[in-house]
Amino acid sequence: LPTGLGWALVFTPSLGTVGRYFPAQRALATGLAVSGASVSGLALGPLVPLLLDAYGWRGALLLLAAVSFNLVAAGALLRPLPVPGETPGPPRDRPGLTRLLRHGPFIRYALAFVLVDAGYYVPFVHGEARAHEVGCDEHRAGLVMAAMAAVDGGGRVAAGWLAARPATALLRHLFAWAVLTGLVLLLLPLGTSFGGLLALASAYGFCAGAVVPLQFAGVAEVVGAGRLVHAIGLMQMFESFGSLLGAPFAGWLRDVTGNYTISFLAAGAFLLAGSLLILTLPGFFHASQGAGGKEGSPAPAP
Repeated sequence: LPTGLGWALVFTPSLGTVGRYFPAQRALATGLAVSGASVSGLALGPLVPLLLDAYGWRGALLLLAAVSFNLVAAGALLRPLPVPGETPGPPRDRPGLTRLLRHGPFIRYALAFVLVDAGYYVPFVHGEARAHEVGCDEHRAGLVMAAMAAVDGGGRVAAGWLAARPATALLRHLFAWAVLTGLVLLLLPLGTSFGGLLALASAYGFCAGAVVPLQFAGVAEVVGAGRLVHAIGLMQMFESFGSLLGAPFAGWLRDVTGNYTISFLAAGAFLLAGSLLILTLPGFFHASQGAGGKEGSPAPAP
């Protein structure tokens, strides 16, 4: 519990700070920032077993905690920047959580990612078991998961770079990647051999990674840069319900049906349903104040 609380207190303000530091390149900056999670995941995969063998589980946890304490130094380097248009001094009419809960577009955006997250993590949680189901040994199952994690980081950077091009609104990029992620997830049951599953898992990892930076950069499109930190924190609280329920539901479907086919189809349906809600947002068919207008200006009232 304290570890989860600590990571929440680090992740949300970090993303909010990146979004306010780089308003013109918000998607690319966010993509670069969150790509570190993929790098660390790949590094810790082989490192943790070595630490367990050398130092035991207590020593391994102490070493990982020591690495995490470097976040204190990193956080000390962050400085708040004023948003253009804000007057110096204490803000008088700072929109808070209560106003966000009455902000219709934000509620739809958060609900979209409750649905997206209900399917998003299913391949990451059940991918190894699916590989065993189609006949892969431990080594090949590990390769499937490693490939999915490796291309995930590339997808995060690529999506941020593409969204930085001014030709298309960011929310349209987000919608396209969310739809692609859902479609690839629907195709995952077709991977009935090591090669087929590896190709589909890699495609899923890339598309799923692409959704991450656009999701957080899109918050500013919906509510404006001035509400960014509050909105990211509240959105993550909502979407945690989808994250917690999706993987157990997929496992229950596997127990009922005897294989993962229906589990992946249901997960893909959740992703596609969430992506459709993005179509209802005011900034989807035209540039919103959060990106192209005056930074810090609130989005239109719901």
